[in-house]
Amino acid sequence: MSSGSNLRKHIGIIGGGQLGKMLIEAAQPWNTFFHILESSDDAPASRIADSQIVGTLTDDAKIRELASKTEVLTYEIEHVGVETLKDLEDQGVRVVPSPRILEIIKDKGLQKQFYADHGLPTAPFRLVNTPEEWLPAAKELGITRFAAKSRTDGYDGKGVALCSVEELERTGNYPFTGPTLIESFVDCEKELSVIVARKRNGEVITFPTVEMEFDPVANLVEFLACPARIDQTADQKAKGIAIQCIEAFDGEGLFAVELFLTKNGDILVNEIAPRPHNSGHHTIEANYTSQYEQLNRILLDLPLGATDLIQPAVMVNLLGSEGVSGTYAIEGLDELLALPGVYIHLYGKAESRPKRKMGHATVLAPTLDEAIRKARLVQEKFRFIKA
Repeated sequence: MSSGSNLRKHIGIIGGGQLGKMLIEAAQPWNTFFHILESSDDAPASRIADSQIVGTLTDDAKIRELASKTEVLTYEIEHVGVETLKDLEDQGVRVVPSPRILEIIKDKGLQKQFYADHGLPTAPFRLVNTPEEWLPAAKELGITRFAAKSRTDGYDGKGVALCSVEELERTGNYPFTGPTLIESFVDCEKELSVIVARKRNGEVITFPTVEMEFDPVANLVEFLACPARIDQTADQKAKGIAIQCIEAFDGEGLFAVELFLTKNGDILVNEIAPRPHNSGHHTIEANYTSQYEQLNRILLDLPLGATDLIQPAVMVNLLGSEGVSGTYAIEGLDELLALPGVYIHLYGKAESRPKRKMGHATVLAPTLDEAIRKARLVQEKFRFIKA
């Protein structure tokens, strides 16, 4: 971008959820315009986008209409019209990240095969098409426990199941039936994430490594701590492998690289999201540059921003409460907002459902232990209740 630019650029986002909302919010101090494609006119990003095209995220004509109004396209979810985006890219439309990267990442089987083909460390796996192949695949790997992942239908914890050979032999109950990734169960010490930002000229930077705790039922990130409580060797290894992954894709954009730290000290690649990610929400308050501003910098061809941590941070997902569906009220909000260093983000969703991502809270404190104590209070006090 020339030094004389006024940033009056038009960016198109495929998807209008909370990630799109926070991407738009991050650029509001600038002169940038945002246009979204989203099926609902009441989505989180709908109220702040400069314009919206109402349509499904795979609608060929609607995606092309969005491209005609904008100078660069991005997406906030993987389930979009990849073939249309590939064709647009071939015609010279800038799509970030490239749909050819998305095509690999959105299929967990192709993604894992990519790691294997490029020498990136990952858990042993097999690809199967029918339930009848699950047990032979597990036995071929020499394992008794494994993770089964739907290759194309999983998101927000869905499409993932932990299985045992003994249980499947006994019950014959398979969680899903389509093309599946069978992956050796990793006995991990911690689950980590490294956000990587990379420009098209190859300039690359990582955010500080975070550790994640997952809801055992919903398989959603429940709790995130930054910096991760790991030694310097593991931290540098995690960041190095994350960069290797994105450089192997020759990727432009923002990527979340999820990793396993095994009990033996190995770092294994779990999966990658080619977009802003739940594991980077805390960067809005906790880092000099948030993951959302960083992606905007890439889209606008601006220099990458510093990613240093300002204070230790913990992020808590605010999920819909059990037994509450439909309109809602919030319990505990006043008490929590009175605490210094507690930042509540609500996504503007009109209705709650159990385990639905309704918002998140970021907690900052001089020490990570103090931030964790405050975050546990958020988990205890904050509730979505029936209106």
